[in-house]
Amino acid sequence: MPQNFMEPVKRGKVREIYDLGEHFLFVASDRISAFDSVLGSVIPDKGKVLNKISAFWFEKTRGIVRNHVVETDFNRFPVELKQFDFLEGRSMIVKKAEIFPVECIVRGYLAGSGYKEYTKTGKICGEVLREDLKLASKLETPIFTPSTKAESGHDENISFSEMVKIIGQDVADKIRDASLKLYSFAADYALEKGIIIADTKFEFGTIDGEICVVDEVLTPDSSRFWPLDRYREGENPPSFDKQYVRDWLETSGWNKQPPAPALPDDIVARTREKYLEAYEQLTGKEV
Repeated sequence: MPQNFMEPVKRGKVREIYDLGEHFLFVASDRISAFDSVLGSVIPDKGKVLNKISAFWFEKTRGIVRNHVVETDFNRFPVELKQFDFLEGRSMIVKKAEIFPVECIVRGYLAGSGYKEYTKTGKICGEVLREDLKLASKLETPIFTPSTKAESGHDENISFSEMVKIIGQDVADKIRDASLKLYSFAADYALEKGIIIADTKFEFGTIDGEICVVDEVLTPDSSRFWPLDRYREGENPPSFDKQYVRDWLETSGWNKQPPAPALPDDIVARTREKYLEAYEQLTGKEV
């Protein structure tokens, strides 16, 4: 960031949030995190990819649920922001929202922590599943599996009834239904582009008393994207995100405690290619 740029009100692992008064400015960096640590390398253009994919989906899904976006086009930003060229492509202006303290996860395929829980209990977040499912199996219908929203460390999976206790029945019903609608729409769209969205997570809040989807939506960082042409049930498919990074870290000797190591140049380059490929395949545009 330039020295004369404002101070963020919140700095996440990969994004900063700035207070513009009535609105927030979200800026996606090229930092990358894994195993709850920010790594000692950046992935060039990653922030632009995440920002542009979110902007793409926010626009596509306006008819399903309201979102917090005010402006994504840098050319229409306030004049005082236009002097900062680095914002172009990687930032958006959004309305401020009162955020619900839960993560809204939708799973269409069995993978990740959901698969681990299923192999132990036959359930995910209290949802009973068929007995014959394998790794990467497509579920008969997408399921809603919420979690807590941790400021640091790991989120924890919870049942829908536990979610109701946190935010109330009416709100829980509404954001569950909105999450399932958003996922189903996006999954069908992406499949036509050769991408499986195996699962994803949403965040919701209220703006002027109305429920809205906020934060980022349906990006490779908040979702599991698989290439359709390499999908095989029973196998862990390659993904469009930081799988190269995770795989390298697992064999690097790092103990998964800060500070995280820097990445080899070839891992950085291959990871960058995957993020760009996801955006271009979904949107038909170049970053």
